[in-house]
Amino acid sequence: MFKKFASYYKPHMGLFILDMSCAIIVAGADLIFPIFTRSVLENFIPDNNFRMVLVFGAVLLGIYLLRMACSYIINYLGHVMGARIENDMRADLFKKYQVLDYQFFDDHKTGELMSNMTNHLRDISEMSHHVPEDILVSVLLFCGSFIILCLINPLLTFILFAIILVQVFFSIYRRKKMLQAFRETRTQHGELNSQLESSLGGIRLTKAFCNEEFETKKFEKYNEDFKESWRGAYKQLGIFVSGNEFLLGLVNLTLLVVGGFFVFRAYITITDLFVYFLYINFLTRPIARLIASMQQIQQGMSGFERFYQVLQIDPLIKNNPNAILLNEPRGEIVFENVTFRYNKDFDDVLTAFNLKIESGQKIAIIGETGVGKTTIAKLLSRFYPLNEGHILIDGVDIANYDLYSLRNAIGQIQQDVYIFYGTIKENILYGKPDATDEEVIEAAKKANIHHFIESLDHGYSTITGERGVKLSGGQKQRIAIARLFLKSPKILILDEATSALDNETERIIQNAFDNLSADKTIIVIAHRLSTIKNCDKIVVLGKDGIIEAGSHEELLQKEGVYKNLLSI
Repeated sequence: MFKKFASYYKPHMGLFILDMSCAIIVAGADLIFPIFTRSVLENFIPDNNFRMVLVFGAVLLGIYLLRMACSYIINYLGHVMGARIENDMRADLFKKYQVLDYQFFDDHKTGELMSNMTNHLRDISEMSHHVPEDILVSVLLFCGSFIILCLINPLLTFILFAIILVQVFFSIYRRKKMLQAFRETRTQHGELNSQLESSLGGIRLTKAFCNEEFETKKFEKYNEDFKESWRGAYKQLGIFVSGNEFLLGLVNLTLLVVGGFFVFRAYITITDLFVYFLYINFLTRPIARLIASMQQIQQGMSGFERFYQVLQIDPLIKNNPNAILLNEPRGEIVFENVTFRYNKDFDDVLTAFNLKIESGQKIAIIGETGVGKTTIAKLLSRFYPLNEGHILIDGVDIANYDLYSLRNAIGQIQQDVYIFYGTIKENILYGKPDATDEEVIEAAKKANIHHFIESLDHGYSTITGERGVKLSGGQKQRIAIARLFLKSPKILILDEATSALDNETERIIQNAFDNLSADKTIIVIAHRLSTIKNCDKIVVLGKDGIIEAGSHEELLQKEGVYKNLLSI
């Protein structure tokens, strides 16, 4: 994990080296001041050599001007480096989200995933800048001051160093407990974000059912859990900081008492003791600095753990290294003994399922809820891996096709249409991002949505609202259908694609579908008789697989399950 974290510095090594170089200069400037002070107090003031006092003062002024410039670089360009690292991590995480399977998003809440992209990475950004700098400066100040103090009085230095060692062991011991506490805040933050995203996303339903108080109480629970997680984290932080501050105070107290005794016994001069007090700050300051930034370190590392865990997830669906491009499919589809379940804890949705769809055939799949109609569509596009069996397109297992060419050859419209926040044109262009304006308008005309769009004040530039809230259900479905016309794939899957349309609009869309479906294989999942009766073949699914199959007229003559479903 550390190796992965360090790899993000590589593209910004120039800024990193500049930042660390400035940190070294800052640490060196801090160490020089007590040395100059000792010389002035011991040599120049007793000798009334005011000229050298001014010379040393001028030199120190130059050093502090240089220190100021370096401090500016650290606080400006150092933070720029941290922001760039955060940007790189966010880009990698977003790319990872794009290649993960449906199953991953089934198992994780949207708010949690958003926290990974925002708050957690911001903490990592701060840590990536401050921690290396703090460690470097602290080591330089600690080692430099320790060496100088040993030269002044080794015995006093080792007495103080023994107390500092106790402080180090205390910090290591308490750090583990603090890390666990801050991990819990990450978990609760994700839960809170998920609840907030769910409540705000369903605010219209909440108001429709007058459930504002119910949602408020539910949010209060998550908010209280989040507060309690921080209470536990701050408790551990309080123990950590207060314990370290006590030990730092003990160092100063020991220096005062033991140092005073050493002056009384003439083991050290009063001037050296004064300089010792100046340097002891540089011996203890690195520890205090690390203590002050420990919360940031814990937050950053716990955030990076979550980031790293996502990056390590291996997608269930992968591209075959020797994948075949599915550029011009004929459209023959075969399901061979397909068995599938969404989770090992659930029953099979499909068991030893077999179905053959001829090239250019229009087939309808109907049945009660939960028998696997939509699952068939998802498996055909390889959104989930099969437990057993094979699915073939044009005689080749879909696992052997290039994943993106496979999905590009298949067009889908689902009942729950997703509309992105943006313009109507942008949503239609999702079917073919490089399409011309003329192609977009033609697709909208075929989907019977062009005249409606033209009637709007801003036409195709009209903002749809979040999830298409400004559009009716039928309008959203027609925009989705326009996407499909623009994409014009060889294989079409219509999952309740016209369920939100009135009868007249559905008739117009069905005519458009007939034009689009020439030489295409079409799978229709629907309940409306008008949608399925003209299909070449109708398959009736039950919990145990295919119950009936045939044309509309053939199934009516059987007077079986199909006829009963139509009469419901």
